[in-house]
Amino acid sequence: MARFCTAFEGTRLIATGDLREVAAEAKTVIDRGTLASILIFDDTTSEPIEVDFRGTPADVQQRLEPAENPRRPGRPKLGVVAREVTLLPRHWDWLNSQPGGASVALRKLVEDARRTYVGRDRLRHAQESAYRFLSVMAGNEPGFEEGIRALFAGNRRRFDEMAALWPRDVAQHAKKVSAAAFPEGVE
Repeated sequence: MARFCTAFEGTRLIATGDLREVAAEAKTVIDRGTLASILIFDDTTSEPIEVDFRGTPADVQQRLEPAENPRRPGRPKLGVVAREVTLLPRHWDWLNSQPGGASVALRKLVEDARRTYVGRDRLRHAQESAYRFLSVMAGNEPGFEEGIRALFAGNRRRFDEMAALWPRDVAQHAKKVSAAAFPEGVE
């Protein structure tokens, strides 16, 4: 599965797209002897992506190949993952009394919650992603704190005013990752 990301050389955007393509472009910039740091961010979460740039471009690409996943017990074709859940005894009693048992009841509850809160979750994820990116790339820029307040208040106009104070590529990417944080028609 392709992983889309964006790379910066300092505050200058150098590439955006599939991780393999972005890493290749970043490697080219590094090999030219840049003194600025190279940062790569996941386009969905704004989590930093660590890439080992040692060696040749082919070495870098080879290290990006996904490792084979070992087979695990359970239902791997369905994507079922076993994890620990801690509940009070009355919760376990209720879950176990449901048709299909605790696992089926929990899956239904999660799916219902996902449908119910999809808008709120999208907004929260967009705010968190933009905050994560901006903390790294604009944390020392003028208007950062006011821009973050505007982000969490849903004030697009004020956010854009503050973003205008930041380096152009940083501001453009911040607007991209924060787009879902501003419901249409809300100022």
